[in-house]
Amino acid sequence: MRSVTSFNDSWVFSEGFIAADAGKLQSGQAVSLPHNAVELPFNYFDETCYQRAFTYQKVLAWRPEFAVREVSLVFDAAMADAVVYLNGEKIVAHRDGYTPFEARLTGRLREGDNLITVKIDGSENPEIPPFGGRIDYLTYAGIYRDVWLKTSDAVSIANIKIETRDVLSDLKSVAVRCDLVNPQGLAFSGTVTALLRGANGELLAEAVAETHGEDVALEMTGLKGLSLWEIDDPVLYQVEVQLRTDQGNDRHSSHFGFRAAEFTVDGFRLNGRPLKIRGLNRHQSFPYVGYAMGRPAQERDAEILKHKLHCNLVRTSHYPQSKWFLDHCDRIGLLVFEEIPGWQHIGGEEWKQEAILNVRRMIERDWNHPSIIIWGVRINESQDSHDFYVETNRLARELDPTRQTGGVRYITDSEFLEDVYTMNDFILGNEELPGANRPRTTLRPQQECTGLPRNVPYLITEFGGHMYPTKIYDQEQRQAEHVRRHLEVLNAAHGDPSISGCIGWCMFDYNTHKDFGSGDRICYHGVMDMFREPKFAAYVYASQCDPSEEVVMKPVTFWARGERNIGGVLPLIVLTNCDEVELKYGSLTKRVGPDRENFPHLPHPPVVIDHRHFTKDELGVWGMKWESAEFTGFIAGKAVTSLRMVADPVPTTLEITADSKTLSAGDRDSVRVIVRALDQAGNILPFLNDAVDIAVEGPARLIGPARLVFQGGTTGFWLESAGDAGDILVTVTSSRLGAVRLELSTTAEGAASA
Repeated sequence: MRSVTSFNDSWVFSEGFIAADAGKLQSGQAVSLPHNAVELPFNYFDETCYQRAFTYQKVLAWRPEFAVREVSLVFDAAMADAVVYLNGEKIVAHRDGYTPFEARLTGRLREGDNLITVKIDGSENPEIPPFGGRIDYLTYAGIYRDVWLKTSDAVSIANIKIETRDVLSDLKSVAVRCDLVNPQGLAFSGTVTALLRGANGELLAEAVAETHGEDVALEMTGLKGLSLWEIDDPVLYQVEVQLRTDQGNDRHSSHFGFRAAEFTVDGFRLNGRPLKIRGLNRHQSFPYVGYAMGRPAQERDAEILKHKLHCNLVRTSHYPQSKWFLDHCDRIGLLVFEEIPGWQHIGGEEWKQEAILNVRRMIERDWNHPSIIIWGVRINESQDSHDFYVETNRLARELDPTRQTGGVRYITDSEFLEDVYTMNDFILGNEELPGANRPRTTLRPQQECTGLPRNVPYLITEFGGHMYPTKIYDQEQRQAEHVRRHLEVLNAAHGDPSISGCIGWCMFDYNTHKDFGSGDRICYHGVMDMFREPKFAAYVYASQCDPSEEVVMKPVTFWARGERNIGGVLPLIVLTNCDEVELKYGSLTKRVGPDRENFPHLPHPPVVIDHRHFTKDELGVWGMKWESAEFTGFIAGKAVTSLRMVADPVPTTLEITADSKTLSAGDRDSVRVIVRALDQAGNILPFLNDAVDIAVEGPARLIGPARLVFQGGTTGFWLESAGDAGDILVTVTSSRLGAVRLELSTTAEGAASA
């Protein structure tokens, strides 16, 4: 049987690489994985600092079992050009920063200590996607995902592919293909058994087949009483495959779900029912450490998208993302659009062959995820390339005929080779360009974009973003326009049955190259900031959920008379899923319903309070006394939520919250901590730019600097477990608001399983 254990601890990291020294242990820094080669400032840095070579080394002590077992290291990903050496001998090279690779050590290990050396070259090699042009994101060098030590018998299971059939029938079927690996080329025979298990591990069905060296296909049919994987009830099943041969045994399993996903000319359908896609794009980056965040942070991002922003889909822009992230999307019911690495540029033949390999690597890694509903097989926003994209589509359909393909473009009249026409429509805002000859347009008709005489399956994959970058501390009027643009596009998509939905750009702000962003190496395109703190636009998405899930009421205002141009707070957008919102201002009370006139298609239009409800003499004249406000949300005539915004905010409370109070000592666990400056009513003070000092006691390490400055009245950091169990005390100190303490702990749990 196989054994897969964490190989993340006790690495030695050093800068530079000399091939002649790959067999010698170098002096360096003790690190654990995932690891970013260069820890970066929050902004204003030179991204070329990591675009060079680095060395990771670790000693693997001999074990007697190595003499009779297959032994390998499995790297979940390393950026970007990786070469693995064993005792100075080159074992394997991998030129893709986003997918797994395996270094087979069998037959090369010696008794005693064995030195693993990994060269990581973070250079932007023009022969490796996504490089060769300019890309609007960073590709941080390092072994930034987990590494595993794997041992197995001589013959083992390489991969399993699960396909569900008759999904919408009462009698369902599961087809399982078991791919075997036999690196020593041994003759063998045996049996392969597939076991179908329920959520609690109960055995539901099984199938058995013989093998004499070939891969095996099995099928279980006539399955009764099985549930569908739905976004509100994502029921998962498991297939466990057991291999028994005269050259060894193995066991491998994978989760999956029964679901039917189809993009049609009349929109997207999940399990036969229409579902309007409402999603956001996600980069996998974090402040300071780039890509190098482990399982908890990956899972937390999925939680934020699903349960805070109430999206039903995420696009993994612009590359395959962590298995921890995708596994959690499966568990919580978050749909996924996954695509190969790339951004606008298409390289030469060698580059294209690597990209075609990326299609294979992505699909073979992720084909069992029920959350993934479409494969992105085109380089994001690239020009047409007929032969190249014929091949990426052909390969995707051959590897996985159960999912449709898409190819994200922003050019119109692009050759349509995929199953779904996926379009970045940035028309909103184009009326501001010199020479523009069309009025404000939210989305173009799909046939204007496709150039086709007929409707086809159609999905908006980006909008907003660079058309209207907005910081969390920007002027209220700009933030209100940011909100309105997201509202308008979502409303237009909901109102057009031929559009499957839309995916906004993007979930959160991110570091980028000097060629993009605001000059400080940040693109402020997110509906959240880099710490995942919401801007007002985040509530556009959050407010579209059903009130039974969460009642949302967020006025798009800092509530100050002199914040907007000319003065006042009108028109005032309230992002809500309430039936009505009541605003009490001084002696005046007005109750207003959703603005269905301007946003007729949204599930929950915003409430827009303007001069239809308050005259300029009642609310808005410069020089009048400014009053506090009370907002109350009503559903079915009953008050369900309330918010008070004061006329005279002053710093009152330093709030500190953590996503979890417990970390695992056995893994490189992490937790996000958010610090907010609040006024006397508990609202964030958006223009407080004070510094706070962070002190950490106990078995944890602070990621990033110990002194942080509020942006938009908030800031954040991550804590990383330091390997020991014990209590952690975090103290955050402000010169104006005093010190606040947060108690956490690390527990001695076992290492994560692959």
